[in-house]
Amino acid sequence: MTFFNQEEQLEKLGNGILEATWTKFPTLDRNQIALTWIVYDPPVLVNTGGALTPDAFWNHPVRGFTYRGSERIYPASVVKLFYLVAAQEWIEKGMVQTSSELERAIRDMIVDSSNDATSLVVDILSGTTSGPELPPGPFETWKQQRHIINRYYQSLGWPEMGSINVCQKTWCDGPYGRERAFYGQLLENRNMLTTNAIARLLHSIIGGVAVSSTRSQAMMSLLKRSLNPDDLPKDVEEDQVTGFLGAGLPQTAQIWSKAGWTSQVRHDAAYIEIPNYHPYLLVVFTEGKAHAQNREILPFVSQRIAEALASLN
Repeated sequence: MTFFNQEEQLEKLGNGILEATWTKFPTLDRNQIALTWIVYDPPVLVNTGGALTPDAFWNHPVRGFTYRGSERIYPASVVKLFYLVAAQEWIEKGMVQTSSELERAIRDMIVDSSNDATSLVVDILSGTTSGPELPPGPFETWKQQRHIINRYYQSLGWPEMGSINVCQKTWCDGPYGRERAFYGQLLENRNMLTTNAIARLLHSIIGGVAVSSTRSQAMMSLLKRSLNPDDLPKDVEEDQVTGFLGAGLPQTAQIWSKAGWTSQVRHDAAYIEIPNYHPYLLVVFTEGKAHAQNREILPFVSQRIAEALASLN
């Protein structure tokens, strides 16, 4: 079950784009890509500054296409979207007090994809800290606290959130101490998301109904990316545009996104507006060591999706 309607036109276009991708990248196995694509037909109900009530928004039908959209996949830094919304919820409800340091961490977590910033955000959300391994009793309490973010998303009642796991920090070298124990011996407790779950969360943000319209707009401002090469940071390994969905778009496009990458995965989740085309939401995950280093796959898919929009106008 998904929050969007699946229909024949987008099914045909989506399957054609996937076939073109496998032809272009023949080593990309069919189980190494997942995709969710939502198209916003007029009257467009997103990026309106929160003009719709939550009831009106969620009762407004949208259509989309998904391929392996319910498959659980390690999300890398795309999970930071979930910590962004949770942080805004906690602040809104008075569960935590905001501060200049928390706001700086939230910004750096999304704009720069900082893992250090994410560590602080997760600590504040859960009331836990990293450190040495704990005795069994305190460790059980610690684990329960860390699952508070999972419990929040399950409380929303969205079917897409039923299988996700969003309780781990993001790392450069990897977890140590109690964090490594929390992952499980076989890493069975690592973060896991689906492209459908990410699409629903991003849909709520751009719809202005994530936490509140004001907080949704604040989150949108953090997710905004420039496609101008002169604006991209030069001193980072990945800038969240080059090698991701933004790289497949015309310069006239606007994009709000959160990318994720490791040595094993390359992902992106974006809301995109191109002049004279339907706005759309696109989440694409790719897996496999060779594909994680390939900066052509996501831009190729993005460009084909943008071209397919011409047939919808």
